[in-house]
Amino acid sequence: MDMGRESRWEKDAMTVEIVFALVTAVALAAAVFAVALALALAFGVSGSEKKGVLVGGALLGATAGMWRLVRVLRRFDEQRRMGR
Repeated sequence: MDMGRESRWEKDAMTVEIVFALVTAVALAAAVFAVALALALAFGVSGSEKKGVLVGGALLGATAGMWRLVRVLRRFDEQRRMGR
């Protein structure tokens, strides 16, 4: 086997890991945004304050999603390099 090339199993494993990372990142981002929306609705925030809370929730959600995506892919890469 050529050591410079990846096997089909390795390519499939990478694809599965990328899809897992994307799905969990989107789910986490949506959950964070949902919490911000629920807080805005629960406290009866309206007008520009509501918009600020929702923008903040969207930014926090995007940040959390990106953190999850990078964390999962880095962990997979470390395990792949170690031969697991």
